[in-house]
Amino acid sequence: MSKILIIGGGAAGMMASVFAAQKGHEVHIFEKNEKTGKKLYITGKGRCNLTNACDMDTLFASVCTNEKFLYSAFYGFTNEDVMNFFEKAGVALKAERGGRVFPASDRAADVLDALRRCMKKSGVQVHLHSEVTDILIEENQVRGIRLSDGKEIMGDAVFTATGGLSYASTGSTGDGFRFAKKLGHKVNPCQPSLVPFNIREAFVKDLQGLSLKNVEIHIRKGKKELYREFGEMLFTHFGVSGPLILTASSYVGKLAAKQELILALDLKPALTLEQLDQRILRDFAENRNKAFKNAVSGLFPAKLTPVMISLGGIDPDKKVHEISKEERQRFIRLIKNLEMTVTGLRGFEEAIITRGGVSVKEINPSNMESKLVSGLYFIGEVLDLDAVTGGFNLQIAWSTAYAAGNAV
Repeated sequence: MSKILIIGGGAAGMMASVFAAQKGHEVHIFEKNEKTGKKLYITGKGRCNLTNACDMDTLFASVCTNEKFLYSAFYGFTNEDVMNFFEKAGVALKAERGGRVFPASDRAADVLDALRRCMKKSGVQVHLHSEVTDILIEENQVRGIRLSDGKEIMGDAVFTATGGLSYASTGSTGDGFRFAKKLGHKVNPCQPSLVPFNIREAFVKDLQGLSLKNVEIHIRKGKKELYREFGEMLFTHFGVSGPLILTASSYVGKLAAKQELILALDLKPALTLEQLDQRILRDFAENRNKAFKNAVSGLFPAKLTPVMISLGGIDPDKKVHEISKEERQRFIRLIKNLEMTVTGLRGFEEAIITRGGVSVKEINPSNMESKLVSGLYFIGEVLDLDAVTGGFNLQIAWSTAYAAGNAV
């Protein structure tokens, strides 16, 4: 029986503790907060999107960084295994649009309670208000940890499950990156991911709070298209957010942090330019003596109409039958290609996850053990692994936790 010390009582730390304890080890979690699972409690807007009910190909395709590294971990503890684990632990589940899996109750607290019950049943010892300041090693072998009060606790293995840098208020303040660097590990540069975009154009402020469904965005650098996707987005006081934008940040975030990009929004992706022209001609025919501003109100949500009229360059009071073909077609192109300038990303305090982290080249993919220090393991968001929204990042946490917890 080994003594296992886990730094961090988040998703990965709690899951790993259960599997390690079930194998008969003495397991201790050291959590600097007043309770475990603070970030898990707020994920999915407090509903906890705990995995995705997709096939394995989609699971791998949804990982943005180092998906090959996860081959063994994902097959070792699949999304099906995650669902079975929580259902056995008493959490009824449901799958929603895009395969997102939530507790049937829509309460993240139920996921947390289930993990805490499993930990208690397995004999995991949780130490709250216990901040780890150092990992102790001797001759490239883990010996234990040091707490902020100077106390040293010896153990046979240390799991670093400290999270990334997003939502620092939950305790993710980069401790694991500091430990890793100190012990000779490479830590790849970190940046916010699954994060909203800042937009230069002033009109976004007028659209604050407006949610658009079934729209298409494409993001480009100059003429080169970087990303194109269909879905739902939200305007904010600083720019744009929502599922479509957060996922886009996974793919273009690195570039967006360095230079300006163009985000083009197609408000009517189901219609070609010709079909949209026909639609507007019909609207104009029905409203031929009305002012332009009154003839197009049915095309957009109320909040968007004045903005589109202003950007369209047609006098709002001009009678519909006086509008030229060129003016009309320019307006149609605007509907199909509303351009905005992405000036950067929001910060870690608004990011769902962290991109970057401990280099997986120095980690054994079958059990998450360091290749440099024997008995040292890294699991969850501290690793340089990230995925799109939809439950995939928590799947990374569960799978890497299982790999380590089961291997010790």
